[in-house]
Amino acid sequence: MIKLQALNKTYPGVVPLHVLKDINLEIRKGELVSIMGASGSGKSTLLNILGILDNYDSGEYWLDGVLIKDLGENRSADLRNRMIGFVFQSFNLISYKNALENVALPLFYQGVSRRKRNALAMEQLERMGLADRAHHLPGELSGGQKQRVAIARALVTNPSIILADEPTGALDSHTSKEVTEVFRRLNDDGMTIVIVTHDPGVGAATNRIIRIVDGEIANGNA
Repeated sequence: MIKLQALNKTYPGVVPLHVLKDINLEIRKGELVSIMGASGSGKSTLLNILGILDNYDSGEYWLDGVLIKDLGENRSADLRNRMIGFVFQSFNLISYKNALENVALPLFYQGVSRRKRNALAMEQLERMGLADRAHHLPGELSGGQKQRVAIARALVTNPSIILADEPTGALDSHTSKEVTEVFRRLNDDGMTIVIVTHDPGVGAATNRIIRIVDGEIANGNA
């Protein structure tokens, strides 16, 4: 599903910053993987590259058999929309749209009719146990409910992979466990999930931990 070979990323500057160094990594279809490391270790940069939000300098990134390199914005956007669902620490919900509208939004950009996108969005809210919150604004939801809405939004396009960047970072410990359990259930259904986290509890709940230290994958974790 995901294969990185000798991948490097450097940010230019007066003193260039070599963020990722010869990364070799393979994530198989159906895996639940966490990426852990100290702040500044390169884990978020790696997730951005996996999500086709950032490019790399050398090496190779293969996503489902497609080489991801200098694809152009249209091709990159098409692959992101078709294959990848994103979940963020800050939820990234639109405050003036209700839960149903937030979940349906990616389908709007794909040109899906209003009736169909609302039906698909409601299916995902039901899957998250939030059907009774469909017409509530984000400000009327708890932190855990907001994150489940965000997960529903990530799932509504039927992606191949979920990429989650510190999805429990804004939640208390009890709610973090609930959200982590949501990811585990999705993985049990066959979803490939990659979670960047600093939370050892989240890491322990995944099937494999990939540790990044100073831009390199620690031995034995790839």
